[in-house]
Amino acid sequence: MSTRHILLGLLASGPSHGYDLKRRHDERFPQARPLAYGQVYTTLQRLVRDGLAQVEGTDSDGGPERTLYRSTDAGARELARWAAEIAPPAPFVTNEIFAKVVVSILAGGDPEAYLRAQRAAHMERMRQLTALKSAPGADLATVLSADFALNHLDADLRWMTTTAARLTHLTAEVDAA
Repeated sequence: MSTRHILLGLLASGPSHGYDLKRRHDERFPQARPLAYGQVYTTLQRLVRDGLAQVEGTDSDGGPERTLYRSTDAGARELARWAAEIAPPAPFVTNEIFAKVVVSILAGGDPEAYLRAQRAAHMERMRQLTALKSAPGADLATVLSADFALNHLDADLRWMTTTAARLTHLTAEVDAA
């Protein structure tokens, strides 16, 4: 996910302070890794440097001075360009689970036990996400992001089932190479 573009998108609704942008990011993208304040302010400085955002002013409201940022016309055009760009499917799949299965075979480990343990971890995360999206008052962003994660975890589980069924053949191929 492009932090630069997400911040531009959050600025599209009007000027904001970095603190507010971080809070809104974490609310709008509940299953994403929360942004660090340092990342927000560094990205805002780059957006200003690149002419995509500008400082609207500063205020303190009796507390520390806070800088107010707003998107520029160039920022709005960049956001529109990025939002319309089709995200390309990954040309290469790098999968840590697959790598660990192969390394387990190479090192004389137990890839079947690893797959069982990984499956249990996936199932636990799926239970957590299902509870999160089913909680009373869960907002649509939480439900949709949980659904996205659940579908990816389900795909992993199906792959693990297929791989477990083919472990004997995979082990023979890895050992022969």
